[in-house]
Amino acid sequence: MAPPTVPPDKTKGQIEAAVTEAITQFERDYLGRGPKQAKSFIVENLVVVKLQGILSPAERQLSHENGGVELIKKMRTRLIESSSEDLSGLVAKETGIEVVSMHTDISARTGERIFVFSLDADLETALQP
Repeated sequence: MAPPTVPPDKTKGQIEAAVTEAITQFERDYLGRGPKQAKSFIVENLVVVKLQGILSPAERQLSHENGGVELIKKMRTRLIESSSEDLSGLVAKETGIEVVSMHTDISARTGERIFVFSLDADLETALQP
């Protein structure tokens, strides 16, 4: 297998920051608001993105009502699933490696969302000097 084609002259931290910015901008454009905090991590062939503070005030209120948590999770999951190719494309663009799969979960209680993108190659090793 050929080594991955990572963006030239970019460090691990720069790629993590670029992925964070791309996902945050996507959230703003697609969902109308971005997270309060966001951070990405490259671990072997995985890119993990952690978003905090993603719920709207109405969703935070709904999370305290009976059945509200499940409703928020279903709605947000459906929205993200319908745009999974776009999200995977953003990560592939910033990393230079094809995304094999995307997994996500949201906590409607804490307002945190986690994305895990599985890449076709070990990006962390490819970035080591």
